[in-house]
Amino acid sequence: MHLPFVRVMLLVVLSWIAGCASTPNAPSAPQPRTVLLVSIDGLRADIPGSGRMPTLDALFAQGAHAAWLNPSYPTLTFPNHYTLVTGLRPDRHGIVHNDMRDAVLGQFESKKASGRDGRFWGGEPVWIGAQRAGLKTATMFWPGSEAEIAGGRPDHWRPFDSGTTPAQRVASVLAWLDLPAAERPRFITLYLEQYDVAAHADGTFSPRALAAMHEIDDALAALLRGLEGRRLRDSTNLIVLSDHGMADVRSVDTAYLDDVLPEALFSWSSLGPVAHIIPRPGQEADVARRLVGRHDHYTCWSKETLPAAWHYGRNPRIAPFVCQSDVGWRLQLHRHPLPRQPVKGEHGFAPEDPQMRAFFVATGPDFFPNAALPAFDNVDVYPLLAHLLGIPAAPNDGTLDTFAPVLRPRTPSPH
Repeated sequence: MHLPFVRVMLLVVLSWIAGCASTPNAPSAPQPRTVLLVSIDGLRADIPGSGRMPTLDALFAQGAHAAWLNPSYPTLTFPNHYTLVTGLRPDRHGIVHNDMRDAVLGQFESKKASGRDGRFWGGEPVWIGAQRAGLKTATMFWPGSEAEIAGGRPDHWRPFDSGTTPAQRVASVLAWLDLPAAERPRFITLYLEQYDVAAHADGTFSPRALAAMHEIDDALAALLRGLEGRRLRDSTNLIVLSDHGMADVRSVDTAYLDDVLPEALFSWSSLGPVAHIIPRPGQEADVARRLVGRHDHYTCWSKETLPAAWHYGRNPRIAPFVCQSDVGWRLQLHRHPLPRQPVKGEHGFAPEDPQMRAFFVATGPDFFPNAALPAFDNVDVYPLLAHLLGIPAAPNDGTLDTFAPVLRPRTPSPH
């Protein structure tokens, strides 16, 4: 990207943020505030501000931003996206892995029909609470939004379609904002997985991953221009974040569970950076003896003895034994060979590893500009969303106190 273009883009975004911080010529009728939540799946905390995404960099330069955002365990897409909109840790909302097994409902696979079965999804996502308060809602491909949860769905939603580009998704969001006032959503989510897909395929900073960053950044710029053109800049609270980070894994860095535990003794509901192991009937003691403890490049626990800081192990969908690989490694079985690409991106590693850190930035009428927060847990995002929408928060594991340094005193928002 040419430097003059970057400078121009920076000035455009900074002027948009400055407008949010000042009091522009107000329209004759004040606009009700909208909350727009954007997720860039897999984008590490060290990418904003690095010069790779000028629009996002500009948001960070003047918005309320965190040192980083701590993902919940496990650092996977579906558990963390649902935590962001419920404030519940995966152990409590029940989406304990992208792929998991329920004793009654059977296998849950995030990319298949079972992932749209509302019976798997516990808690109350923020779009349900907003609807209960009389607000319209819309979701653009947020994990969980295709399922009927707590008896409802967002007012506007679409089945996930990976072929819908970031630019097309932004156009849909802006079209929702063009609806008549009675139909216009007050809470909107926008999900962008292109970086995650590219990094998984070729590596964290591969040419394909860098191209995805550029595409997403262009879409963010279009979103900001669209808000500006609609005179919505002073009534929109925009939050941009990620669910977890990403680390590179070489194909040769694979540990094999069946080297220490004969496969005749167990089944599994997930493999990869984190593996869920289920002993076969009568083999529990043997599996525990062989598996629990430290191995080359991974560690295994019984579910009751997982690290307390992970807040994980009580939910019945968690397998009796959980194995976590070291960052940069994967867990596999010999009979399930992996593609032999030299390097690929992965997440699912321990949340305390710096490469798993997510990011957070917010701008809009309820936030002080250029305000910094220390790192915080992603369960705190939900009570923030409820506060911004002016709705009661459902029971959750987070706290609004995290945001006291960056939130302006509330003034009544027109409805």
